[in-house]
Amino acid sequence: MKLVKLLFWGLFMVTTNVVAQIKLPQLISDGMVLQRNAETTLWGWASPNEQITCRFKGKTYKASANEAGDWSIVLPAQTAGGPHKITFIGKNKIKLENILFGDVWVCSGQSNMVTPMERVKERYPTEVSSAANDEIRNFFIPTVTNLISPEQDLPQSQWKPAVKGDIMSMGAVSYFFAKKIYEKYKVPIGIINASVGGTPIQSWISEDGFKTFPEDLKTIAQNKDTSYTNQFTVRPTNRTEQKVKDMGLLANPKWYNPEASTTDWNNFYIPGYWEDQGIRNLNGVVWFRKEITVPETLLETDVKLFIGRIVDADEVYVNGTKVGNITYKYPPRRYTVPKGVLKKGSNSIVIRVTNFNGKGGFVPDKNYELTANGVSVDLMGEWKYKVGEVFGPKPRGYKPGTYNSFWAQNQPTSLYNAMLAPLTPLNVKGFLWYQGESNSGNPKGYGNYLKALLKDMRKQFNAPEAPFLYVQLANYQDVDYLPTESNWATLRFEQFSALTEPKTAMAVAIDLGEWNDIHPLNKKDVGERLALGALKLGYEEDLVYSGPIFTTSKVVGNTIVISFDHIGSGLTAKDGKPLQRFEIAGEDQEFVWANAKIINNTVVVSHEQIKHPRYVRYAWADNPQGANLYNKEGLPASPFRNYDPIELNKKPWQGKKAAVVLTYDDALNVHLDHAIPVLDSLGLKGTFYVSTFSEAFRNRLKDWRQIANNGHELGNHTIYHPCIGKEDRPWVNKNYDMATYTVERMVDEIKINNTLLEALDNKKKRTFAYTCGDFTVNGENTFIEYLKDDLVGARAVRPQMHTINEIDLYNLDSYPIVGETGDELIALVKQAIEKKALLIFLFHGVGGEHAMDVSLPAHRKLLEYLKANETEVWTAPLIEVIRNIETNLNPDN
Repeated sequence: MKLVKLLFWGLFMVTTNVVAQIKLPQLISDGMVLQRNAETTLWGWASPNEQITCRFKGKTYKASANEAGDWSIVLPAQTAGGPHKITFIGKNKIKLENILFGDVWVCSGQSNMVTPMERVKERYPTEVSSAANDEIRNFFIPTVTNLISPEQDLPQSQWKPAVKGDIMSMGAVSYFFAKKIYEKYKVPIGIINASVGGTPIQSWISEDGFKTFPEDLKTIAQNKDTSYTNQFTVRPTNRTEQKVKDMGLLANPKWYNPEASTTDWNNFYIPGYWEDQGIRNLNGVVWFRKEITVPETLLETDVKLFIGRIVDADEVYVNGTKVGNITYKYPPRRYTVPKGVLKKGSNSIVIRVTNFNGKGGFVPDKNYELTANGVSVDLMGEWKYKVGEVFGPKPRGYKPGTYNSFWAQNQPTSLYNAMLAPLTPLNVKGFLWYQGESNSGNPKGYGNYLKALLKDMRKQFNAPEAPFLYVQLANYQDVDYLPTESNWATLRFEQFSALTEPKTAMAVAIDLGEWNDIHPLNKKDVGERLALGALKLGYEEDLVYSGPIFTTSKVVGNTIVISFDHIGSGLTAKDGKPLQRFEIAGEDQEFVWANAKIINNTVVVSHEQIKHPRYVRYAWADNPQGANLYNKEGLPASPFRNYDPIELNKKPWQGKKAAVVLTYDDALNVHLDHAIPVLDSLGLKGTFYVSTFSEAFRNRLKDWRQIANNGHELGNHTIYHPCIGKEDRPWVNKNYDMATYTVERMVDEIKINNTLLEALDNKKKRTFAYTCGDFTVNGENTFIEYLKDDLVGARAVRPQMHTINEIDLYNLDSYPIVGETGDELIALVKQAIEKKALLIFLFHGVGGEHAMDVSLPAHRKLLEYLKANETEVWTAPLIEVIRNIETNLNPDN
């Protein structure tokens, strides 16, 4: 029984004057499906203390509303079947009809879960035209949010069967899932779809589910303050209408009119993006026009017009008649040209496209045609185009308004409160989840949220054993033909990590996506792969429900042997070709394509140039086209890697004996010309401390931006490189003598430098290097305490090395190098290995340009030694080493 939870809902106060009779929640309505073989809680509201009678199958059940007007009735467990009637009697009478008992699944997530059958009707025409299953029913919840507290009820909705017409609004993934289950057991299936496109996982977790996420709890508390949220969501007053600037709409005749001349229009090939066809860096409006002649058979009927997909918004005219428009880039363009619009002879099709950012135009590999009754006119090829409006750059000092920059649906717990909380008194069979695209920009930690979500849903629905089935991100975007980093791959691995939770199954979809569409049309295979998980975990069928799942790897000589779970009747390369998309790397994590073979249901990978392999990845890309490891049951292996950077970072020096940081001060030309080439050739990364006043820095901004893009760290060395003037420092500029500084000036210079560097590398976290090793200004005043919110650590200048538990992050020692030989530098590394310590090198000149200099041979010899001994020495930028130190000093954070 869920009486405790229902009493909680009583926080929504009702009075005799407001509610004078029985009221039921939206969910408890005609046509509903209730969970079989379990007690069923029915609930609602009435006058305080009102007596409620429920009649069901010839029996009577009674309840009394409490002082708040809440009541609930529990029906005994029922077997599958129906239809049934339920009658509620109080001061009024409500009769519900056509009630079924079967299995209820809650489906949630973002757009790929909510994508309806209407969107995929051309791919599955028979499903749409012949749908006639009244025992598969869908309850779709319209989008609604609540930032403050859980709602009692849902917005208006209704149960709809999977029959012709009604099936069009049913989520395609959930329909094919339900159909697969129904075909097996002939048991009614109820689908409750609570999904909103473009939303992050955080929106769907209850406040209680965020107990281990303190930053999200702070955001939730802040969002409960309406004075805070209103500054974003209340529409500004005195808004003026935007003046039309599009020349196509100002012209006479307007450009969609067939009488408009196209003599000065240019050629364009559809499909394609205008960025690739001579229109550079244009955000604005472009008009496209094509003259066609159509067969007479198309003149006597409504005709379908397919214009693929368009980035971003479009309006389409046929012979001057507007036949459709869509305001954003994701939906397919499928419009109807009514009978009578097309004519004999020449017909004009005009498309007005508005693009707000990125590459505007027509997405390739989509359908572009006019068609009816089996007759088709291909619309691909030469069109004419003309620019109607150019959106200019924002004026200097422009600040965007705050209105609508705050989206409630993207805030933590907002959708749980409004769209899931009202469902929780209901008994359910299990949960389906399809989401992740909106979190792909920041994938690290998604796995923790996913585990929190599934635990939270089970807790809130009081269903601790309910199966939780979810979809891994599909393949999407351009194909990479070299190993690369990928946010989508990282998020897939985070999703993979949730399989450690009990009664979970993941539908792998890296073979079901489309490179040019974040909403791929193949929803049937996705739904049926989810159904395999349900059959195993929810119905205890003995079957193979998953593709191969990575378990362990072992280095054997110069190979890595990979083992899997869920191999079914054996591993196979689906297409009969050699295994593809396996990557291998040594300690440097510089991945190359691996030679991969199936041996005794393991995969053995190697590469002739990697004698000491350590790391392996599979299908590690946004779109891992060609990934072909399956089991013989036809299910694809999940992408994986044999290491987790988070787990790796929990070990001191990431499991190595010592850590070495190569730092370079003062932003010199020789750093770019001498140090970077050898670092990059060996796959090593350095930390470069930049004073932005440096002439070499200001003259070579593109080069500094490039090294940051390549993984090197840009550190803060203040704007001017101030030092305390001493007798042995005659070169100190009196304008930048720290003896004359105030703390405020020093802090300002460092913060300004952070801002300047962020413009180059887009990073907010940064380390600092004390110039000349000076800690104070004006002789005695320290300044670093005022900067700990802006800097994660600071490097000093003292030739010492320390073990990980001896380190002060804001006073990290370093060895200034002045003419040492390569052997002397290597001796320091060996000493660090012996002590298991951190060693920071401080270089200025590298082969010249500074009085404190290291020769090119000595510098190279050191770096080659570090590369050759990467199994013992972890060489990394200082900011990465600091993360490792923090993780080990504060393991609970």
